Amino acid sequence: MQRPASLSNTAPRFGAAVRGSFALERDYTQLNHGSYGATPVAVLAAQRIWQDKLELEPSRFMRRDYKPAMRAAIAALAPRFKVDTDGLALVENATQAVNAVLRELDLPAGSGILITDQTYGAVKNAARHLSARNGWELNSVTLPFPVNSKEEILSAYKRALDPAPALVILDHITSPTALVLPLKEMAAAARDAGALVLVDGAHAPGMLDLDLSELPCDWYTGNLHKWMFTPKGCGVLWTAEARRKSTHPLAISHWYQEGYGEEFEYVGTRDASSQLCVPSALAFIDAFGIDAIRGYNKALVNGAADMLAARWETERGAGPELTGHMAMVRLPDGFGSTREDAEALRDRLIDEFRVQIPINPLTGTLWCRLSAQIYNELTDYERLAEAIEALAR
Repeated sequence: MQRPASLSNTAPRFGAAVRGSFALERDYTQLNHGSYGATPVAVLAAQRIWQDKLELEPSRFMRRDYKPAMRAAIAALAPRFKVDTDGLALVENATQAVNAVLRELDLPAGSGILITDQTYGAVKNAARHLSARNGWELNSVTLPFPVNSKEEILSAYKRALDPAPALVILDHITSPTALVLPLKEMAAAARDAGALVLVDGAHAPGMLDLDLSELPCDWYTGNLHKWMFTPKGCGVLWTAEARRKSTHPLAISHWYQEGYGEEFEYVGTRDASSQLCVPSALAFIDAFGIDAIRGYNKALVNGAADMLAARWETERGAGPELTGHMAMVRLPDGFGSTREDAEALRDRLIDEFRVQIPINPLTGTLWCRLSAQIYNELTDYERLAEAIEALAR
């Protein structure tokens, strides 16, 4: 597919200068890139081309064009994770991948499954469901928050590995608290205890420099629609060689037992355009440079978090060492402490001030989770500060 002219190499210009590259409404402040991402207009155009190819001649596309296009997407993606294509599969999202892995686990009743109190809700529910069905013992370890260092996290986690679980599910970046966990050390400790390791890296692709070949894990899944600019419904599941024959997609289809990658490539008739335009999303990234994107986002979210914590006289959830492109800041007192309070405040921010940001009840109070993407700039977070201060009066 021809590379759109809008993806030509230019000097990085971020903030308001690139806002028009996204299909976001112009009258609201988007500080929640982390939940669902935002797809560039150029990538949406590429997706439309793939959809048209399917609809113009469905039989030809599915019989002749689909498999080579999927292989091309995987081939483009594999070097970004520093792995070969054999263990890499495209999925719709990380939640689907976690469910696929858990469903195929052959563990006896009574086996221990270890998660954390900050495990993503959907993943926690999947672990609850499969544990109840299979007679596994599901346990959770409480991680410190707010937190000052990775050593605090490692200390709490290592204590939970005795007795040793059969499987641990680890976040790379926690959803409710936006912590970049010391994954390599945590996974190594779990491996040393004899556990299988499943990593939910939903937020990591695009945000972090990943070398999956060096991580001591059995499965690693992440979303591409969050920080790698693909359309919604695009994720990845990497599986270690020893686990590939026993790992299958949720929908068993025509390419069953034809190989790990082949099984995941075809799971029935569907619109796979979000996955087929992975090369277009990578081209968008390369137009600016991944290092420039990461540097801008990390500097922006840390600067914004420091500004808000100082302005509100509160605190951050963690320092830069444990921060990627998201950060937690405690809100001023007076907004409540429950899930209902958080949802009510979030609704007021979007309805009255056109500011979109997650609010989470933690440590007996409310916290906001900031995201920074290249279309944001510091004035966006100042708008949030003003809105909170207006509501506090």
